[in-house]
Amino acid sequence: MAAKALSFDVGDYVVYPKHGVGRVVELQSTEIAGTSLDLYVLRFEKEKMTLRVPVAKADSVGMRKLSSDKTMKDALETLKGKPKVKRTMWSRRAQEYEAKINSGDLTSIAEVVRDLFRPDDAPEQSYSERQIFEAASSRLARELAAMEQTDEKAALAKILEVLNKAALIHHKAKEAA
Repeated sequence: MAAKALSFDVGDYVVYPKHGVGRVVELQSTEIAGTSLDLYVLRFEKEKMTLRVPVAKADSVGMRKLSSDKTMKDALETLKGKPKVKRTMWSRRAQEYEAKINSGDLTSIAEVVRDLFRPDDAPEQSYSERQIFEAASSRLARELAAMEQTDEKAALAKILEVLNKAALIHHKAKEAA
């Protein structure tokens, strides 16, 4: 159990579901209420936040290594799909989108990005739609950037390029129908 729990090393990029991509900056031992506790110290640069996660709880909170290349490829393929527009109330959809973003699952996050993306010629998004889209696309871009060892801006540009190409294809298919 202990060997599996210590699967992250200092310097590793990790994904913490509720906060996205962070980096293990330290392994720390501390004593709380007479009990010795080993902690991962995670640093999230974008939020300027430090998080301490008990080593024993890392699995149960969903902390994981960066996705595999195949998982990222699947997520980018998801972006090319036809956006699914649900006709439920916005508050319900917003809750579903937030749950998908906080799940840490790359494909679920990509679904949110795809469904909330608006090409330049599309109607304007509401403020809350834009906020959720930006949160999801940022989360996806940060993981892509960490995997490709680039910055978030370049990764986001790549994601938007995929989305714009897909929107063009879907638009042409709609006109032809």
